[in-house]
Amino acid sequence: MSPGGVLEIGQDGPAAEAADSRREDAALLARLRQGDSEAFEQLVRTHQDRVYDFCVRMLGDREEAHDLVQEIFVSVHQNVRRFREDARLSTWLFRITKNHCINRLKYLKRRGRGRSEEYDETSDAWVDGPGAPPTPDAALESARERARVQWAISQLDPDARVLVALRDIEGLSYDEIVDITELPEGTVKSRLHRAREKLANLLGRLEP
Repeated sequence: MSPGGVLEIGQDGPAAEAADSRREDAALLARLRQGDSEAFEQLVRTHQDRVYDFCVRMLGDREEAHDLVQEIFVSVHQNVRRFREDARLSTWLFRITKNHCINRLKYLKRRGRGRSEEYDETSDAWVDGPGAPPTPDAALESARERARVQWAISQLDPDARVLVALRDIEGLSYDEIVDITELPEGTVKSRLHRAREKLANLLGRLEP
């Protein structure tokens, strides 16, 4: 109970968590702007896996994704003082990541490597998360399914890939996606709907 006699109901809920997250962001951002190397290392440790996964989904190439992640964090380091704080730090990071991915896709397309034309179930060697290892048959089927999904995503145009990766793979909210893409929510939802329909059609073509 608070000093005024009012029960502090819900103070440990989502609103409190969001407030804590904003305070942590502000503290980390202040340290980053001061050139604190440990703060930058913390930022990289916290976000590098998600940034890498997003790049893999966008590019369909793990080596390209690995190289691009390094470029992205260099760009973050160089531009952190320009961050307008119009979104969460993680959202701004995804915005930079999205832009780098689209630019790299354009570059790869000019070199004739912009899109996977054929489905190859062995092309993506995914690593499963913690837990009991799957049986060989289950692992093979899981790898095949992930390769199918990655192939289908690679057939989408870059802007559609962004929406599918952010919403259906990263699980971000529409508000976060609006901040990252700087598109109206209605546009995000309509384009995502069309992208999902195309994915379903593409995956349907791969059914035995």
